[in-house]
Amino acid sequence: MLNTQKRQLVWEDWRSQLKHRITTVEQLREWVTVTPEEEEAIAQCEGKYRWSITPYYASLMDRNDPSCPIRQQAIPQLGEFKTFANASEDPVGDTEYRKTNRVVHKYPDRVIMLVTEACAVYCRHCTRKYHTTDLEGTYFEQNEALAWDQDFRYIHDHPEIRDVLLTGGDPLTYGDEKLEWIIAALRKIPHVEIIRIGSRYPVLLPQRITPEFCQMLDRYHPIWLNTHFNHGKEITPASAQACDRLLRHGVVVQNQTVLLKGINDNLKTMRDLLKKLLKIRVRPYYLYHCDNVTGVSHFVPTIETGRAIMRGLQGYMTGFAVPQYIITTKLGKIPLSEQQVHQQEKGYLLENYRGQTMTLYEDL
Repeated sequence: MLNTQKRQLVWEDWRSQLKHRITTVEQLREWVTVTPEEEEAIAQCEGKYRWSITPYYASLMDRNDPSCPIRQQAIPQLGEFKTFANASEDPVGDTEYRKTNRVVHKYPDRVIMLVTEACAVYCRHCTRKYHTTDLEGTYFEQNEALAWDQDFRYIHDHPEIRDVLLTGGDPLTYGDEKLEWIIAALRKIPHVEIIRIGSRYPVLLPQRITPEFCQMLDRYHPIWLNTHFNHGKEITPASAQACDRLLRHGVVVQNQTVLLKGINDNLKTMRDLLKKLLKIRVRPYYLYHCDNVTGVSHFVPTIETGRAIMRGLQGYMTGFAVPQYIITTKLGKIPLSEQQVHQQEKGYLLENYRGQTMTLYEDL
């Protein structure tokens, strides 16, 4: 039943998972019944967008249902090649705020460092889809191989920076030794208080969260890790164990969900995801409105859809289960939730989750 590639795969070895990623239609057929539309989209990706899927993530797919939320996030779709109004390669302005090859400085006290272009799975809804092109495009000013001196120097020379987020691509594509070299260099900068890692590997390749990796992070606290569960189907015993390992080594784990049309843009699915996150002790942090990125627009829901979901969460779930609904723009992150405080001539009109109102007077 298993083909040669599957027989050679060492399931619990993250490097083996990477080595045996699915990158052809023939390999994909071992896991799902590939539709003509999926096959055509994969063909159109040639010379345009990268795609690959770890065997672990492929094992979560519904073999016969192309609307499976895992399949939609990982297998190329024809919607990626349609033209949509107002779509942009960089709607969040990363390239506009780039200061060095890797450092993007958009907010006063924090920066992101682009660590790599590589991912285990190239999510079809990626904000940095330009990073995953097979053409010339890159978010790096020059290339990934450039020395890091100027990046560390920029952070060192800007004492207002207290928070550094390692992102990409996925930083955990690197081995522990390279990651420790980066983190240790940042820890030598006195004003860097917090180091964050943005990684989807707890979702896509939980085998990467090894005891050795967690022990390494334990030496450089405070370390935070923001991950990216989009659907309850992604929360498995393996992903729960990965998050538990991080937590037991003092790493704060938060989740940043993207609101995706046809995947999680309904209240039932979102509530299910949030409940499951709490069970594995991962705090829902952000609900991102999907960015109108070139090649991603077919996933973008309406803002009213997101606001309606938020109305169904606030007050109906414990407060720390409810993420902040935001949209990322070139101006920064903008909250999209309902306004429930309305200023009046004498005080404020307050509205609760049921629509009930009261007036708060300030004539102290």
